[in-house]
Amino acid sequence: MPLHPEAQALLDALAEMGSPPFECMTVPQARQATAAFLDLQPPAEEVGTVSDRAIPGPGGDIPVRIYVPSGEKIRGVLLYFHGGGWVIGDLETVDRPCRSIANAADVVVVSVDYRLAPEHRQPAAFEDCYAATRWVAEHADELDVDPTRLAVGGDSAGGHLAAAVSLHARDHGGPAIAFQLLIYPVTDFAFTTPSHAENGEGYLLQRATMQWFWAHYLGATDPDKDQTVFPARAATFADLPPAFVATAEFDPLRDEGEAYAASMRDAGVDVTATRYDGMIHGFLWTLGATPSGARMVDDAVVALRSALEK
Repeated sequence: MPLHPEAQALLDALAEMGSPPFECMTVPQARQATAAFLDLQPPAEEVGTVSDRAIPGPGGDIPVRIYVPSGEKIRGVLLYFHGGGWVIGDLETVDRPCRSIANAADVVVVSVDYRLAPEHRQPAAFEDCYAATRWVAEHADELDVDPTRLAVGGDSAGGHLAAAVSLHARDHGGPAIAFQLLIYPVTDFAFTTPSHAENGEGYLLQRATMQWFWAHYLGATDPDKDQTVFPARAATFADLPPAFVATAEFDPLRDEGEAYAASMRDAGVDVTATRYDGMIHGFLWTLGATPSGARMVDDAVVALRSALEK
């Protein structure tokens, strides 16, 4: 279908503002520009409690923000990893989506402020996310959550990190993960898919933007088949947690997200994969301007609740 009118209006507004793409910015400029996405989000929902704390990590303390809904029936806990190409984004960027998910799914959400590149290249972001996942599992009593109902999720680079954590936990003795919430995830270092050709320019996230992000994240390293860097290159996708995979029609990452969903499904994993027609990459961060994209959050919450109730 054609680009959704809401997405088109957003792109037109950004063009009128003269906002350069991230790949034309310095890293500090890109991080500063990210704050503008807060103006494109709906108002923040009230939740039962919100608390900031630091937990131990391999490179020092990891800041996290913990959202506890006010409902009495809390089904589990979701580790949430923000997007931003491993270079931009923080707890504030996804504060409103995390509030919405906590309320709608009746789960505790632990948002993780992992180390960013290029100051901290791979595997720093992954190591922080995996350490945070282990910490939550080990401190379930303190958090008053059920450790058997532990999910991981994230958008874009955060979806990549959630997939990587799930693979690593499967192969290294846990913790047991009950569900993966992967929102237009990065899964491979590949720029030859049809979606890269079709959507590589003009739809907010560009092919050159992803190359810029990957260059900062990888530096001079060549991890090749490391599944914590390239989840799509895992030797097997069997025995992974059930997953919800969302993709956007006008997104250069569309095909690699859908291919990852297919790989898991072919290996016997219970996967719900939905393409959101007319949408562009990053629409979770712009729901104030693209409210039709909220259907994705509703679908994700249904899948998350269903998985954590089993």
